[in-house]
Amino acid sequence: MLTNLIDPTLWPKMHGAMVHFPVALSVVSVFFDVTALAFPLSSPSRVNLRAAGFYTLEIGALGAIGAVFSGLVMTDWNFLGHGALATHHAFVWPAFALLIELAVWRLVVGQTATRRAFAFYLLLAACMVALMGGAGYSGGEMLLKG
Repeated sequence: MLTNLIDPTLWPKMHGAMVHFPVALSVVSVFFDVTALAFPLSSPSRVNLRAAGFYTLEIGALGAIGAVFSGLVMTDWNFLGHGALATHHAFVWPAFALLIELAVWRLVVGQTATRRAFAFYLLLAACMVALMGGAGYSGGEMLLKG
């Protein structure tokens, strides 16, 4: 496969580097959106924080595609795995799906979301961040037990 053509340490390094960027952006996006709730609806601070939340989520979602690609190459396209890899993927796939779905939703809905819809969005975004934490923890466990 592709991993046989390239230095075997390259993909794990790329994957590790590529994962942190979208995770950080996703967490920061949720932070910006939650912080925006502290300001009045028409406040420029609220508008700016929501915009920052939007852009960090969109860029994080784009970066996550590369992170997932590098992980799949590293595992020879094993989508599920077994043992520690299966545990890692049990967190990765739902987190990735939520990230992409939330990014698409924000792109389509823009600033027209109702309060209830945005509250549901924040709940799902918090679940996404928690899943990312589980993916990071289980990925770290694989490296330590390596």
